[in-house]
Amino acid sequence: MFTGLIEDLGTVRGLQLSGNGGQLTVATALPTAELTLGESVAVNGACLTVVSIDVGSFAADVSPETLTCTTLGALKPGGRVNLERAMRLGDRLGGHLVSGHIDACAAVTAIQRDANAIRFSVRFPSEIARYLVPKGSVTIDGISLTINSVENDTFSVAIIPHTLAMTTLQFRQPGDKVNIETDLIGRYVERLLSPAKEGDDTSGVNLELLAKHGFL
Repeated sequence: MFTGLIEDLGTVRGLQLSGNGGQLTVATALPTAELTLGESVAVNGACLTVVSIDVGSFAADVSPETLTCTTLGALKPGGRVNLERAMRLGDRLGGHLVSGHIDACAAVTAIQRDANAIRFSVRFPSEIARYLVPKGSVTIDGISLTINSVENDTFSVAIIPHTLAMTTLQFRQPGDKVNIETDLIGRYVERLLSPAKEGDDTSGVNLELLAKHGFL
């Protein structure tokens, strides 16, 4: 589990691809002496498992599924990536609950100055539309952000100067693809409110159930 608060801008040292996936090596200013084999690190929002550690760098395996569902397969040596270590029990939740499981890739459509902020517009695929709501939470490449507006197939976010300087958003241009993770709580609420499917033991939450247990 992560918070969407980026800890470091890493630099890609290499991405070795094969038919079985790949291995990504990233140089980082994070204290690699504190990393342990098998722990999770979010790279541009995608949760990866550390498989080797060196001074100032680490490597993580990337599954075929992750290469298919994220932008990681397009990374090149020298490219910059957002890094966040998994949160610890008791940490402040400065962003929002982030799983590190990417829901979709989306495209930046416009970047405009808006007073002291930079407004990013992002076009998203229809399958995640129901999870994107004004003032709701979203992650772009692992960055916890608040949605300003949603219009048709596009949402916008306002990026303050600090966030721009500390993340890969400073390098983004219209047309670039980004990783999107929608709000985790919203997806669980949808599941609870959904009617049961055939063979599913859960019946969902409905007015009858709420009345039965004294909530109505």
